[in-house]
Amino acid sequence: MSVPPPAPHLHWDQEPTLEDPIVLAAFEGWNDAGEAASTAARYVRDHFVADEVGTIEAEDFFDFTVARPFVHLVDGQRIIEWPATTVYVASLPDATHDLVVLVGHEPQLRWRTFADHVASVARRVGAHHVVTLGALLADVPHTRPVQVFGSTDNTDLADRLGLMPSEYQGPTGIVGVLGARLRESGLSTASLWASVPAYVSSAPSPKAALALVEKVSVVLGVPLPSTDLQIASAAYERQISDLV
Repeated sequence: MSVPPPAPHLHWDQEPTLEDPIVLAAFEGWNDAGEAASTAARYVRDHFVADEVGTIEAEDFFDFTVARPFVHLVDGQRIIEWPATTVYVASLPDATHDLVVLVGHEPQLRWRTFADHVASVARRVGAHHVVTLGALLADVPHTRPVQVFGSTDNTDLADRLGLMPSEYQGPTGIVGVLGARLRESGLSTASLWASVPAYVSSAPSPKAALALVEKVSVVLGVPLPSTDLQIASAAYERQISDLV
């Protein structure tokens, strides 16, 4: 594996010690139709009670007039929450590897440098595999099973996932840039994408999130109970059917 460039905006709160971890990454924004990818990543993070261990700071990667910070009141004090990519880790006692989850907003600036920071996360924790999640709007009905497609350079994983290869050509987001940059760094990658009905583009899609979680379960080789997402998916179908 080649050594990525320095990552001055990557800060660790603690030094995780992990066993052959897999990195799972998702980003809100253009790559996240129906909030499905970020919802799936957070669902996996919360299920395994992952601990926050680091951040990729936002200063060089975001236009704050586009992705504005939020102000919160905590005990009467105003606290500013900046957009950032947060690193979480979890031990998976029933698997042969541990888990690293990256969740954040799609940056507006310096994507190649940002991707190098993600590669540095993988190198720092000793990971060899990175899985990115995405979701896109498509001409698909909300009543059908969600199509999950994508690609991986791991032939065994491709067989287990039964991925439908994407023939998409056109503009890409940070997930596409990450995949290319990480492969250049010598990392094994997989990209999983869920289809979200274009006619309900503004509605969160727990159904697409559920489809991604099911694929992540295959990648990790451990069961991921998804009752909450199944219930939310059924309600999602009913509500959209009532509207259309």
